[in-house]
Amino acid sequence: MNCSISGEVPEEPVVSKKSGLLYEKRLIERHIADYGKCPVTGEPLTMEDIVPVKTGKIVKPRSLTAASIPGMLGMFQNEWDALMLSNFALEQQLHTARQELSHALYQHDAACRVIARLKKERDEARSLLAQAERQAPLPSSAVTAVSNGKRASEEEDMGPGAKRMRPGVSDSIIAELTECNAALSQQRKKRQIPPTLAPIDALERYTQLSSHPLHKTSKPGITSIDINLSKDIVATGGIDSNAVLFGRTSGEILSTLSGHSKKVTSVKFMAHNDVFLSGSADKTVRIWQGSEDGNYNCRHILKDHTAEVQAVTVHATNNYFVTASLDATWCFYDLSSGLCLTQVEDPTNSMGYTSAAFHPDGLILGTGTIGSTVRIWDVKSRGNVANFDGHTGAVTAISFSENGYFLATAAHDGVKLWDLRKLKNFRSFELYDQDTPTNSVDFDHSGSYLAIAGSDIRVYQVGSVKAEWNCIKTLPDLSGTGRATCVKFGPDARYLAVGSMDRNLRVFGLPEEDGSTEP
Repeated sequence: MNCSISGEVPEEPVVSKKSGLLYEKRLIERHIADYGKCPVTGEPLTMEDIVPVKTGKIVKPRSLTAASIPGMLGMFQNEWDALMLSNFALEQQLHTARQELSHALYQHDAACRVIARLKKERDEARSLLAQAERQAPLPSSAVTAVSNGKRASEEEDMGPGAKRMRPGVSDSIIAELTECNAALSQQRKKRQIPPTLAPIDALERYTQLSSHPLHKTSKPGITSIDINLSKDIVATGGIDSNAVLFGRTSGEILSTLSGHSKKVTSVKFMAHNDVFLSGSADKTVRIWQGSEDGNYNCRHILKDHTAEVQAVTVHATNNYFVTASLDATWCFYDLSSGLCLTQVEDPTNSMGYTSAAFHPDGLILGTGTIGSTVRIWDVKSRGNVANFDGHTGAVTAISFSENGYFLATAAHDGVKLWDLRKLKNFRSFELYDQDTPTNSVDFDHSGSYLAIAGSDIRVYQVGSVKAEWNCIKTLPDLSGTGRATCVKFGPDARYLAVGSMDRNLRVFGLPEEDGSTEP
């Protein structure tokens, strides 16, 4: 007898008094509890209507396949085959999932590269647009000039060798330069060594205080240095085409100025208005304007030269500056408009300029050439008034002393000192071997010390035409390259900033624990 609900032989059979049907006890109890009626006839039914049936122990019959050894072997074979087929299907699914994952990862990586490229192009486009917007507005007096003394259509049409019209240096500008010269010359007669200047015994104890990796490791090398003396900020120009502004006191990079496409060859601070200048081997000069948030924006891009710009020097008024280039010309600029007022080319000279510096009084300009000549110019007339010969190789650096009559020049053969009153060389320093050029010279702001950079850094006490210039300190080039490329005195000669052919700015001075360097 089978259960009327499950159709199987019941383990605990019970029978209904009303219908006489047989059920599995647990099944009929659940049905009555849920519905309260007979599952077959639909009549009302309670557990009192259910009567247990007493039977012997029920043994369920075996299935035919498990009733013999051959049947059991066949059953095991079927189960094995099903297991293998299932395992194969799982492996196929795993392989497909791996392929889909690999493809998805490749698509994700490709999408990330595309997004990064598009972001870079967007940022470059925004930068160019911002630069164009900054360069667009001009004073009403120069409404026809977009920048650098050219009309927009002219700038597009003129080739690199074309002559450009320049507005020239006006009488009012010459009067401004002359007035500045007279005031500074008068002050220089009363000049005294500041009491805060670092004494000789302090310089004798100078050692490396810090080293700061400012530029990229892929293109190491610092080519130029300048210091904002009032804010104690050091600027470096690098072979990686960036200029970096570094807070010496805070020990942090304040801003990295990107935009040049080749190495930055010269950097200069303007003494006011938070303006910064950079010249580059990409033939351009950039004027950067500082903002309240500490960032610098490119205000002008000057494209007047046809070869590498090698030097930028600022006039004492801080309203004008000069750039010198390997195209054998130097340009005189108005800072506020970014306009090239005049571009000076000497028909008798075809040698490109490798260095330039204004005299402290501002009416004399010194330029060094690739052909080892130092040329002195009258700024008002733009005439070449003197030439100094005697160097071997390109003149790599020029520095005028604050006393107004000493000029130091560096070249492949060393350093020469010139007396501007008698226009002659009165002393030479041949410091290094013939394979090591002298790369930089710098008088401190008081005119008391002279720093020289080559395979090492040497500091001299400034003497006179007849008195000796004594070397008071020799500092090693710790870059390991054997080439210190630039050197600059900090405020009151309290430290030396040095750049080399690695990417580090090094600062030499007295450790704080040595105490004050006051005399």
